[in-house]
Amino acid sequence: MSVQKVKLGLVGLGNIGRTHIHNIKSMEQIELVGVCDTVQERADRFAAECSTKAYYSHLELLEQSGLEAVIIAVPHYSHPAIASDAFERGIHVLCEKPLAVHVNDARLTIDAYAEAKKKFPDLVFGMMFQERTLPYYKKIKEVVGSGELGQLTRATWINTAWFRSQSYYDSGDWRATWAGEGGGILTNQCPHNLDFYQWVFGIPARISGHAHIGKYHHIEVEDEVTAYFEHDNGMIGHFIVTTAESPGVNRLEIVGENGRLLYENNKLRIYRNHISMLKHLRETQDGFGNVEYKEEEIEVDTNVESGHKVVTEKFIQKISTGKGELIAEGTEGIRSVTIANGIMLSSFTKQMVAVPFDADQYEELLRELISTSKFQKSASKELKTDMTQSFSK
Repeated sequence: MSVQKVKLGLVGLGNIGRTHIHNIKSMEQIELVGVCDTVQERADRFAAECSTKAYYSHLELLEQSGLEAVIIAVPHYSHPAIASDAFERGIHVLCEKPLAVHVNDARLTIDAYAEAKKKFPDLVFGMMFQERTLPYYKKIKEVVGSGELGQLTRATWINTAWFRSQSYYDSGDWRATWAGEGGGILTNQCPHNLDFYQWVFGIPARISGHAHIGKYHHIEVEDEVTAYFEHDNGMIGHFIVTTAESPGVNRLEIVGENGRLLYENNKLRIYRNHISMLKHLRETQDGFGNVEYKEEEIEVDTNVESGHKVVTEKFIQKISTGKGELIAEGTEGIRSVTIANGIMLSSFTKQMVAVPFDADQYEELLRELISTSKFQKSASKELKTDMTQSFSK
């Protein structure tokens, strides 16, 4: 019995687009009915490789290819417009991160989806947050969600395993520019980290951000960021990232009254307190004595499929059967955008910002950065690299 295939189109054939092509080729439940890129030579080349048709405008792809669903893998500013155009035509959307560059555009995208759902109630909208599928991150989510750590007091994430060379930034005219990308490490590399942070801890209530613009690279956006978060439940968070540190580190430390969870070097350890540290500090007569604890390594099954392909498979399954859950609903994409915008707004205004903040203020700030930038990129250069090196940091 033959399987009814979902007719899929792909918009954007740059570095990440190639990853999607590779995954699509391996999935029997997909018929690739068209690929689209504004660079015609590139679109033609991939179309020939995939035995499909090339399009040079996303509207032509949406209207002429007969597709049912589309993956959006273009520069960030175009995500909302392409997604909205697809929704209007009843086409399912799987969008690369970020959902949008700023909160207002994210809201417009979500509003367009909600409006389209009135006419197309089965419309599916997913985000490509593939790091939610990583075994260690799933286990961290499970442990925190179980309440085992008790009242959370601190989460500190130092993620500097995002090293990028100047050649990387020179590989696309849109990269690392306010007009083309809308930001740097927070907009390009860290939407996954910010999504994971909110997925586990929620959106902070207050944000203090410190972003350094072009500190190590010849770019006009941020390549080093330190942020401090406050949550209404009393937990604080630290978020430290850069694209200029080698060797980098990915160290996540989560502290609760009942112990500490530590992820680093693909190991997950828990330090379990014998009693609540908060109870101990209130009741002990010993001025200096720590709580006794036991250290254990948490076993994590890493022999499971993860990454972009899993997200795509869940998306296709939802379209085909109406059953199952997406790895990340498209409407959740606004959350990481909120944190990223909040960090940058705080940094530029040199003030802690309360969430929700004035999204119009940030959009206006971004427009000023675009209009006043004097940075001029040289002609883009082809990037010779394996994009899988950039995943799962």
